[in-house]
This record gives sequence, structure tokens and C-alpha cells, in this order.
Amino acid sequence: MKRSQRIKAIVEIKAVQEKNALEALGASRKKMQEIEAQLENLKNYRRDYQERFNRLGGEGASAARLMEFRSFMDKLDTAIRGQELSLQGSQAEFRAKKKHWENRHNQTASLQKVCDTAVVTEKKLDDKIEQEEQDEWATRFVMGR
Repeated sequence: MKRSQRIKAIVEIKAVQEKNALEALGASRKKMQEIEAQLENLKNYRRDYQERFNRLGGEGASAARLMEFRSFMDKLDTAIRGQELSLQGSQAEFRAKKKHWENRHNQTASLQKVCDTAVVTEKKLDDKIEQEEQDEWATRFVMGR
């Protein structure tokens, strides 16, 4: 088996690993975007609720009603903090998966270059051997006449 064929087998394995890493990266990005959207929804809901709270306060709502609103907004704040922590974890996971994919991609590209170089070298050697054989055949043909 030629050197280029052995290297090509390794390149194919690395390409599969790179593809798997890219798929994991895509899944991580999707998860991160979902968490970002959920966080944005929570923040929007919190803003809307704050506006309702402010209107109620201006309209002279009862203290009990205002306390209920305040308690719910505190729960929203807690949920927002939790979602922000979740987003930070998701972003860290995304960065790690991106670095992993980049490493796999660089390995595959490097091995592909080595394989391409081996193919060119083998082709040159094959061409040289073929030329020598043709020269030998031509010499025999001329000598045989």
C-alpha cells in the first residue's frame, strides 16, 4: 500500500471526527441561542411586569396587591439570574466545542496537505519509472534492428 493511501485512510478518519465535532458545535450553538432567547423573553416579561407595577402604584393599588407584584418580580429576577448563569455555562461549552472543532479541522487540513504531497511525490516517481521503461524499450527496439 502506498504511503498516500495510508495517509488518506487517516485523513478520512480525521474528517469524520471533524464532522462530528462540527455537529456538536452546531448543537451547542443552537442550545446557546435557545437559552439567549429564553433570557430575553424573561427580561421582556420582567420589564412589562415592572411597567404594570408602576401603573398600579400610581393608581393607588392596595399594599397587599403591590406586595404580590413585588414578590413576583423578585421571582422573575431570580429566574433571570439563573438563566444568565445557564447562558454563561452554555457560552463556555460553545467556546470549548469551537476550539475542539478548530483543532480537528486543522489536523484534517494538515494531514490532507501531507497526503497531497505524497501523491505528487508518488506521481513523479511513477512518471520517472515509466520514462525509464520507455527509454529501455526504445533502446532495445533500436538495437534489435
